[in-house]
Amino acid sequence: MADESVAQDQLRAFIERIERMEEEKAAIAADIKEIYAEAKGNGFDTKVIREIVRIRKQDASERQEHEAILELYMSALGMVAGPANDD
Repeated sequence: MADESVAQDQLRAFIERIERMEEEKAAIAADIKEIYAEAKGNGFDTKVIREIVRIRKQDASERQEHEAILELYMSALGMVAGPANDD
């Protein structure tokens, strides 16, 4: 019975810690939303800011790979000039 009580206490503690972290996460998300609203109010394009934040999370090689694939796809769709041919 004591082992069951310890397990219940541990489970309760885990759940309560998760709940506290979820509350903190929600508060942080609200703070981030306010920062984006402030940036927008100052004339910045928040869509671009979000993209920059996402890009800055990537390491250099990951970013270069993403940019190369993006350029390739855009070129295939005629959205940019294709790679230069050195004939």
